[in-house]
Amino acid sequence: MHPAARIESAIEVLDDLETRRRPAADALKDWGLAHRFAGSKDRAAIASLVFDALRRRASASWIMKSETPRAKMIGALSLARLMPAEEIDALFSGVGHAPPPLGEEERRNLTAADFSGAPDWVVGDFPEWLAPHFARAFGEEAVEEGRALAARAPLDLRVNGLKANRAEMLAELAHLSPLSCVYAPLGIRIAQTGGARGPALAAEPAYVRGLVEVQDEGSQIAARIARAAPGEQVLDLCAGGGGKTLAMAGDMDNRGQIYATDSDGRRLTPIFARLERAGARNVQVRAPRGPQMDPVADLTGACDLVLIDAPCTGVGTWRRNPDAKWRMRPGALEQRIKAQTEILSRAATFVKPGGRLVYITCSLLCEENEDRVTDFLVQHAQFSAERPEESLQKAGLAELSGASSPHGPGLRLSPARHDVDGFYMAVLRRG
Repeated sequence: MHPAARIESAIEVLDDLETRRRPAADALKDWGLAHRFAGSKDRAAIASLVFDALRRRASASWIMKSETPRAKMIGALSLARLMPAEEIDALFSGVGHAPPPLGEEERRNLTAADFSGAPDWVVGDFPEWLAPHFARAFGEEAVEEGRALAARAPLDLRVNGLKANRAEMLAELAHLSPLSCVYAPLGIRIAQTGGARGPALAAEPAYVRGLVEVQDEGSQIAARIARAAPGEQVLDLCAGGGGKTLAMAGDMDNRGQIYATDSDGRRLTPIFARLERAGARNVQVRAPRGPQMDPVADLTGACDLVLIDAPCTGVGTWRRNPDAKWRMRPGALEQRIKAQTEILSRAATFVKPGGRLVYITCSLLCEENEDRVTDFLVQHAQFSAERPEESLQKAGLAELSGASSPHGPGLRLSPARHDVDGFYMAVLRRG
């Protein structure tokens, strides 16, 4: 497909998203099924265009003075891809399968790219209803953080310490131009460049053999903060697909025991294949067996470490899921806060005296992070929050600067400050 035809197809997908209000992945899949002539490179390029338009939806609509899918695409080509106005004009030729030519008003708006009077939520490309929440979390840096969350994320890998070391993997993956992650000791970063998808990792022998796993550096840091140690009894209460479970199994050198569970057994499905590929042998997967049966009831008061990778709004993952920020509604935040409060109270029952409870979210909103931990500590006097500096020192991450939360207990990672997905972490010790 010609680049102009890809742009027209991306506009069609954006129109479908607005009409049917569904995840971008579903709309892209349906488009591919209806246009089987499009090759894998074409589909990848169209998906990239769609996600770029979603990343810069608010700012693109502002400069083009229109919220149509066409206007968002034109604005995103300029703002997300830094494409000159002349090049955009040439692509919108109306010839063949290209989009219709730009009108005079579109040309003027595109050339001016005027943000005069634009509010922070427009310049920072985040939903308007979240503006006060961003102002509280980031203050004067709200726009900067919003822009960082609207950028394209790199591909981060975690070296599986049970099978390999980072130096070996940097050599084996040299054809992908990998770099060592700045903070995570087992992290490898592969830059995402160009307009299409990244490398086909599933075809890489290092991935197939379980030598590396896909995991954002921020997530790797969060797992490292938990400090799972050989011989410990560990409960991963919201294990999902098992990313942090696998990281902890490596930190424990397959000694001790990890119990991986989740309230939704379907989320656990991928963990079995991942555990086998990684060679992680100290993990018991405990799937729920009905509302009346707690699969980890026998662990009450017995765990050295309880990890909560809490259900949250996912604000910190917008670089990877740009459509999620526009589908999120205020009611979702209220639901997440309720669930977080409940799971913190439940998790406390499994921690033995002297043990620790580690609370993690991939959100950057105070309501889901510092507020929840502060409320928990008021209700559970036997727990205390570990100082951020102590958490970093014990995890071997003392060089990670600017991570102490200014809003209360715990640590914060953000794309603008640390070039990772957004995460919150708090280590709570039981006396």
